[in-house]
Amino acid sequence: QVQLVESGGGLVQAGGSLRLSCAASGGTLSTYAMGWFRQAPGKEREFVAAISSSGSNTMHVNSVKGRFTISRDNAKNILYLQMNSLKPEDTAAYYCAATRKNGLFGSRTNYDYWGQGTQVTVSS
Repeated sequence: QVQLVESGGGLVQAGGSLRLSCAASGGTLSTYAMGWFRQAPGKEREFVAAISSSGSNTMHVNSVKGRFTISRDNAKNILYLQMNSLKPEDTAAYYCAATRKNGLFGSRTNYDYWGQGTQVTVSS
């Protein structure tokens, strides 16, 4: 089964940028559709973005459209989330997830594998 490890989180000022990475091992990333989720303290884990197994289709939650971009490099087995124009409300732990299903999925229940998360903190 695939193992996922996120990196790239940190502390950034509002308006700044970060790029999160999710490295996969134990499996071929190109066989999985992927997603990014986030969870702020005291809140439910929420969907951020999804990408199909080939990378040809993507979906972003309205609150991050135009600011965040999900992408993938299947040759390197890495998933990315480019985050620009960050806001304090983007502060959360960010998780990548993988599913063997084909398509775009915004619900946590569709995903089979999860990383351990990386913290993003945006200061005002």
